[in-house]
Amino acid sequence: MARKTPRKASRKAAAKPAKKPGKRPGKIKPRAGKAASVKGPKTRVAADKEALSGATPQWTPAEVTEAFRRLRAARPEPKGELEHVDPYTLLIAVVLSAQATDAGVNKATPALFAAANTPAKMVELGEAKVRDFIKTIGLYRNKAKNVIALSQRLIDDYGGVVPPSREALESLPGVGRKTANVVLNIAFGEPTIAVDTHIFRVGNRTGLAPGKTPLEVEEKLLEVVPDEFKRHAHHWLILHGRYVCVARRPLCERCLIADLCKWPGKTTLLHPSK
Repeated sequence: MARKTPRKASRKAAAKPAKKPGKRPGKIKPRAGKAASVKGPKTRVAADKEALSGATPQWTPAEVTEAFRRLRAARPEPKGELEHVDPYTLLIAVVLSAQATDAGVNKATPALFAAANTPAKMVELGEAKVRDFIKTIGLYRNKAKNVIALSQRLIDDYGGVVPPSREALESLPGVGRKTANVVLNIAFGEPTIAVDTHIFRVGNRTGLAPGKTPLEVEEKLLEVVPDEFKRHAHHWLILHGRYVCVARRPLCERCLIADLCKWPGKTTLLHPSK
């Protein structure tokens, strides 16, 4: 009996190219060439880490002056975004803004201040009702407690008036250095610089005022910012960090001081998606 030949199988086998022994298929690597050698800016995370390590070159005095000259030209009279009518309502708004956004605070304070806009009225309103007014703000229970306590202290120790002194302000419940700096700057015109998360980021990222803590950044800013700009430096830097030099994807293409910035992750028109 004749042996059957599997013709179809033999034809398919003949159609496939023979595999070279000893090599396994893998990913195709691009050839090294001009395009492969082009380097873009570092990733944001890596660049920010480098900046926080103090590796970013610091600005020269001429660069600092030029940066603030441009910021002043764009916003001659910058304003804080917390709604208030006097030093007391400003103090309360800033205390409420800790670990919260200005926009969130501004939604709660109009009704609160309509009910109590002086220390005496706030104490009379009571902690429970204050909680009801600010319950949309983070940490509202502790903040309500501090609002009543600091209002009582203002009545007992300062005649119901917000004191224009850092030492006195920082002695009030719920008031730290940053809050005191904001009140001194906005309410009393002092050339203080309150370092929040935005200023801390801008100071380190750009090389303007590097520091590992908010206090270090504040002290560096007070050292390098010329006197003529110190009154509004706080606001210029906060607004720049809040709307341009943002945390996740800084808008370098809109930055007034991009050419002065030393950040290794700075984007350009050639790398708009980095």
